Amino acid sequence: MSKPARYQGPLPLDQAKSKFVHTPLEDSRFHRDGPRANVEYRDLGMADASGGRIGAKHIRAVQPFGKETGWHWHDMTAHFVYVLKGWVEFRFDGVPESVTVVAGSCLSQPAGVAHNVVRQSDDLELIEINTPADYVTVECSL
Repeated sequence: MSKPARYQGPLPLDQAKSKFVHTPLEDSRFHRDGPRANVEYRDLGMADASGGRIGAKHIRAVQPFGKETGWHWHDMTAHFVYVLKGWVEFRFDGVPESVTVVAGSCLSQPAGVAHNVVRQSDDLELIEINTPADYVTVECSL
């Protein structure tokens, strides 16, 4: 049995629930303007498409991982990581063992929980999705 649609549709483009945004690789530049010096970032346009409700970045390593990020948390309501290449290892407050996310795996980071990136492969490449698009990162000690 299928559920009924949440709203009447199909919708005309000018009434869509999100904007049409296409972000091809060749039109998007990676940049180093972010919290980690060993990676570069590429905005995937989801903040614009969703009116700031969703953020998405393509992140890739550009130099070896030097040291742990240190314990911190983000004031998000949801945070997802999908690894495209390589691997990344996290520690989460309340989770006794470290968590390694490998290529093809997805992680729902518990939003608002302190975590620490402890290791990553030199070829790491991932997609990070969060809500809302704009958030604050706060360092903390555990």
